[in-house]
Amino acid sequence: MLAAVGGLLRLRLGRILRGAPRPTAPVRPRGLPRYCSGRAPSGSGPQGPAGKVHRVPAEHKPSQFDKRILLWTGRFKAMEDIPPRIPPEMIDAARNKARVKACYIMIGLTIIACFAVIASAKRAAERHESLTSWNLAKKAKWREEAALAAQAKAK
Repeated sequence: MLAAVGGLLRLRLGRILRGAPRPTAPVRPRGLPRYCSGRAPSGSGPQGPAGKVHRVPAEHKPSQFDKRILLWTGRFKAMEDIPPRIPPEMIDAARNKARVKACYIMIGLTIIACFAVIASAKRAAERHESLTSWNLAKKAKWREEAALAAQAKAK
């Protein structure tokens, strides 16, 4: 929309604005986060002996559910081994691994349920049972009950 030419700013609509200086450094819009290159400016914040800023890598306090997931995925051997603060990446990795394990368990249970249904259907076929015969028997029973109710009402 704007085209900068020397000291003039020209809008694409044809209007010319005079006196608007061209920015020399890239302007960061307000509200966006500032990212650093890893070096701290001199004289700001706590610095170690090498002049680097040290951050605590463990920022997340795990809940009881997170602790169980960490145990189930094999991250830690016992509940007492889990530190009070752990990195969020460790929690994410453990949740993903638990999600995959749960999916594999559900796949296995689905396959077992399919074989159980097949075996049950074969046994029912040997006894000459089917949904059609059950439905016909049920409807015949309803008709009989309706006929008895009609006879009792007529008397």
